[in-house]
Amino acid sequence: MGRSALIHLIRSQSRRLSSFTFNNNTGYRRSIARTWPSPSSSVVPKVRFTETPSLYQRSFASSGAKTREDNDDDEHKISIGPQDKKEDNDGSVVYYGPISSTIKKVKLLSLSTCCLSVSLGPVITFMTSPGLNVIMKGAVASTVIFLSASTTAALHWFVSPYVHKLRWQPGSETFEVEMMTWLATFAPKTLKFSDVRYPDTQRPFVSFKADGNYYFVDAEHCPNKALLARLTPPKDAHDSAFKNL
Repeated sequence: MGRSALIHLIRSQSRRLSSFTFNNNTGYRRSIARTWPSPSSSVVPKVRFTETPSLYQRSFASSGAKTREDNDDDEHKISIGPQDKKEDNDGSVVYYGPISSTIKKVKLLSLSTCCLSVSLGPVITFMTSPGLNVIMKGAVASTVIFLSASTTAALHWFVSPYVHKLRWQPGSETFEVEMMTWLATFAPKTLKFSDVRYPDTQRPFVSFKADGNYYFVDAEHCPNKALLARLTPPKDAHDSAFKNL
């Protein structure tokens, strides 16, 4: 009985071992349950590595994005100081107003508020005050318009002598200045050195007078000192000229 059980066990194990086959051509061992590669197989798995940007590329990209953001922010800032000379490269421009862009932005803001006050002030006054009579409403609307227009006019009077740009060729007896108009636009004007006079006035920020108008040049930001000396004549020279007459 024990011998027959032992023989039966040996036969079952031999059948299981005989069920495995080996294929020499493909290098795979096969069984009834599954198929797996042989250790001696020459198949090498392919592994793909994703490319990651280097440290230099990441730093360059971040610096470029930061530079673009800084340039966008600078366009909307109100700066006080010498501006970049980007628009004129002809060589004839010898002076740039250091706060030219700031004056233009402030003047545009003043003009816009003045237009809104003139156009919407009476409408708002007549619609929001039903208890007042027509005379009082007209007086309030006129006061709003007058205050807005007066502040705009005072700002223009204060900044009108400011020279935003000056062109001059060495040896020439004339020079060109760019002044700002009421509508915050630049208008060129040609002047002669012979017409430059000392500004005998109490008006602030005035450097010289020519053709009946006042002009202001920032002496600290004018690189050509010889030109500055011709634009700012002393008071004694003006008085002596009249005494000789």
